[in-house]
Amino acid sequence: MDEARDFEEFAGDAARRLFHVAYLMCGDWHRAQDLVQTTLAKMYAVWGRLRQGGDEPTLDAYARKVLLRTYLSQRRLRRESEIVVAEPGDYAPAAGRSGSPELRLTLIAALRQLPPRNRAVVVLRYLDDHSLEDTAEILGCSLGAVKSLSSRSLGKLREILGEDREVLFRD
Repeated sequence: MDEARDFEEFAGDAARRLFHVAYLMCGDWHRAQDLVQTTLAKMYAVWGRLRQGGDEPTLDAYARKVLLRTYLSQRRLRRESEIVVAEPGDYAPAAGRSGSPELRLTLIAALRQLPPRNRAVVVLRYLDDHSLEDTAEILGCSLGAVKSLSSRSLGKLREILGEDREVLFRD
């Protein structure tokens, strides 16, 4: 299989997963699509090197790291001036996700109130189900920093959600 087809296959498989993480981090369909496209473009630029030493889980981890760093760098540059006017695109929530749309919107609104790194920790740890170690590696920080950010972020979410948290987090 040539490199271009190999990348297209990877991008097709990874796009929905990356979009889910991007959307939860930024809370905006179009910005999430832009983040995924930027991530995939950055990966395509170095695809030959990545493919030589990477298996699928390593490529997924690298893609998430690129996505997160792109998101955080855009936040630092204050690219928040875009006005979104169109409807969401092709990225519907994955089948099997529980909860009503209203609850998802409540959670996303609460996530948007967290600072970017805190939001990234919550998304990676609790919504994308990464371990503490994986989250620390993706964020490029220590395990203690992830624990601290997790604790503070969950406390802030509890404060923001108030009574809604019981509905969101019940089994």
